[in-house]
Amino acid sequence: MRKTIIFFIVLFFASLGAVFAQQPDSLLVWEMNEEHDDSDSTMMLVRPMDTLDTPDKYVKIVLFNDHTWDYIELERPEIDTTGLFEDWDIESIHAYRDIKIADLPESVDLLLIDSGHRFVAPIIGRRSSTFKYRKGRPHNGIDIPLRVGDTIRSPFDGVVRYVGGGKATGGYGNLIVVRHPNGLETYYGHLSERLVMENDLVAAGEPIGLGGSTGRSTGPHLHFETRYMGKPFDPERVIDFDRGTIRDTMLTLKRHYFNVGSHYGMTDKQSKAVTDAVYYKVKKGDTLGKIAQKHHTTVNAICRLNGFSSKKVLRIGQRLRVR
Repeated sequence: MRKTIIFFIVLFFASLGAVFAQQPDSLLVWEMNEEHDDSDSTMMLVRPMDTLDTPDKYVKIVLFNDHTWDYIELERPEIDTTGLFEDWDIESIHAYRDIKIADLPESVDLLLIDSGHRFVAPIIGRRSSTFKYRKGRPHNGIDIPLRVGDTIRSPFDGVVRYVGGGKATGGYGNLIVVRHPNGLETYYGHLSERLVMENDLVAAGEPIGLGGSTGRSTGPHLHFETRYMGKPFDPERVIDFDRGTIRDTMLTLKRHYFNVGSHYGMTDKQSKAVTDAVYYKVKKGDTLGKIAQKHHTTVNAICRLNGFSSKKVLRIGQRLRVR
């Protein structure tokens, strides 16, 4: 009776293709026939040849060159789901619509990374547009130029809340929104392709989309937003995009940060002053004198706040700071 004893020794796990991060690179198989002496021992090197997806993206089928196969379970992100699915909405771009800024705490500490949870920059690059008012409208994120097809990654572990495109997302174009366990949501706009679906679990560094120029876009770039309880704040408070690094392990979010005029690098005094500012949208027939009188201020004060002279020609729809 012939008996064959097979010893599988896993030498190491490494990346094989773009479909997963961990699986055997090679398996050393010894076959020893007990009816023969050691001189008849043979050695066969078994290698993985291909992989197949399963309904669970963290489980793959590996096909070997000896016509065998096996399951490989990849490491899953460990996510604390406490409160993660509150106001969960896969049909709408923005969640927490009933919550106002005044309802938020004065400040909240959010853990960004620790020994078990890492950070990977969604993309590294210089900003072409920042968190600010642009042409009288709030630009609630930052823009980073890229090439169509560049890989966009999730910066933290999370769950995909929204995936959409076309008319449904307006200027965002192809859009992905990921919610993270600490309560943050990150937005990725103008994508050429979306690589994930609603309710997908994603790990930090996992590709979720490809850069593009869809929606209201003047050229290929990533529009990236950070929001807490639905309210946007400057993403540069979290990430140094020039270096592709995280600012700190902990983020202290203050209520006055939720203003498009409040930027990373401002002092609290400067940020609060911007938050307390009063703005006015220019209407047909308005003059600087009329606007100043309406808001109980002076033309010189309005000019000083907006950085122009009293000879400035006003545009209908223009947004002026009056206080």
